[in-house]
Amino acid sequence: MTHVIAQGTFDILHPGHVHYLRDAADMGDRLTVIVARRENVTHKEPPILPNRQRRDMVAALDAVDDARIGHPEDIFAPIEELDPDVIALGHDQHHDDAAIEAELSRRGIDCVVRRASGREPEYEGELLSTGRIIDRILEERGKWSQ
Repeated sequence: MTHVIAQGTFDILHPGHVHYLRDAADMGDRLTVIVARRENVTHKEPPILPNRQRRDMVAALDAVDDARIGHPEDIFAPIEELDPDVIALGHDQHHDDAAIEAELSRRGIDCVVRRASGREPEYEGELLSTGRIIDRILEERGKWSQ
């Protein structure tokens, strides 16, 4: 059985997330998703929703077999524990594939790092980014308050 791990923030679930997780699930037989802890998100604005809520929403997706909240200090600790065959990164995630592979090797974790495919909007106005969704909300709500 091929075990795949995907990870991310998943603050506002959108079709891009669903595509990423379906693509990740197709890389193996079992998909576990590690949801980043709010306090560990430093490469962008931290998520608005609580860790547990984001985990529960991801766990509800059909493609996901298990979802858990990441480790408070060591993002590689759950990977060591789960011992996956594949780590699936989103097509646009900020991670450095080579750095991840080097750390996996250093820790003796034998798995491959793969990128999920991207997805283009399927119709006009479809938003595939949490940031774009937030921007649209602020734009639209700003119109209402004027």
